[in-house]
Amino acid sequence: MAMAFKMATTGMWVTDECKNSFHEMKWKKVHRFIVFKIDEGSKLVTVDKVGGPGEGYDELAASLPTDDCRYAVFDFDFVTVDNCRKSKIFFIAWSPTASRIRAKMLYATSKDGLRRVLDGIHYEVQATDPTEMGFDVIKDRAK
Repeated sequence: MAMAFKMATTGMWVTDECKNSFHEMKWKKVHRFIVFKIDEGSKLVTVDKVGGPGEGYDELAASLPTDDCRYAVFDFDFVTVDNCRKSKIFFIAWSPTASRIRAKMLYATSKDGLRRVLDGIHYEVQATDPTEMGFDVIKDRAK
């Protein structure tokens, strides 16, 4: 398996699949969102789920587990008040209160390394429950 980048602070590796999927979402618009997870055994950040172009924010929110941490990126398309079509990429650090303390610490310390690999993120949202990352939060941040 080819490795892309090692995150120095935690010793985690980000797979090429993560970076390639992100570039496909950013440039080719073939994905609406990507969910990433850390495999503690192999010390790899991998792609957990990819949302197709027809899927929306509700599908992303439904794909996040209630008892484990994840990272996600979401490509938010919107129209400005000047009637211009825009797209902003959100990075979501999902750390629900029901997840293990070890997982929360691992995801918190690995976040910056993954963000450096995923070049082109506009906004970051950190959430511990669904209300902190609701669609209204995304819309308000994108203005």
